Amino acid sequence: MSEPKFKLLNFRRVAKDEQIQKAAEFYESLNGRRTVRDFSAEEVPLETIEKAILAAGTAPSGANMQPWRFVVVRDREIKRKIRVAAEREEYESYHGRMSAKWLRRLAVLGTDEHKPFLEIAPYLIVVFRINSIVEDGEIEPTYYSQESVGIAVGMLLAAFHNAGLATLTHTPSPMRFLQEILKRPKTEIPFVLIPVGYPAEGAKVPDIERKSLAEIMEIV
Repeated sequence: MSEPKFKLLNFRRVAKDEQIQKAAEFYESLNGRRTVRDFSAEEVPLETIEKAILAAGTAPSGANMQPWRFVVVRDREIKRKIRVAAEREEYESYHGRMSAKWLRRLAVLGTDEHKPFLEIAPYLIVVFRINSIVEDGEIEPTYYSQESVGIAVGMLLAAFHNAGLATLTHTPSPMRFLQEILKRPKTEIPFVLIPVGYPAEGAKVPDIERKSLAEIMEIV
C-alpha cells in the first residue's frame, strides 16, 4: 500500500460580509438557470465546453477515482441517431411504461416523446458513470460512483450557466443505446444526456416555482 502524499491547501479566507455577498450573488445567478427545450443551432466555442467540463472534473469523488466520462457529441449524423433512439424509448415510456402519477407530474412541463433539441443544440454532452476499472489485471469497482458523478453533473450545469449557456438534463430510459451508438465500453454506464447551447429566439420555459428556503432547509 502506497504512502499518502500531502501539500499545503491553497485557500483564500474572505471576510464574513464578503462571504454573504458572494453566496447571495451566486444564488441570484443560479436562480436564473432554467431547463431549456428550445435551442438555437448557433455555434458555441469548443473551448467553452472544454472549460466547463474541466470545472466538472474538479468535483469530489469516492476514493478520488473520478468515475466520469464526458463524451462531447457535435457530429450531426450521430446526433440524429441519438434522437431517433431516444424518441423510440420515450414513446414507450409515455405510452405504457410511466405510471399515471408520473405522467401527471410531467404534464405541467408540457413534455412528450418528441425531442428535436437533440439535433438542434450544437452540442450533446453524454455523461457516463465508470462503474469499474482494471488495475494490475484485477477488476475493481469505483466507490460511490453514483454520488460522485451526480455531484460532477451539478457542477457542470452550474459551469455552463456561468458561461451564459442553456442546458437540459435528459434521461431517456433505458439509456443503453447511448453506450452502443457512442461505442463506449461496458464499464461506462450512461448517466445523463445534456444538450448545450444558446436558447432559441423567444424560447419559453414552464411557469413553475422553486421551493422556499423553509421548505428545503432545517436547522437542528
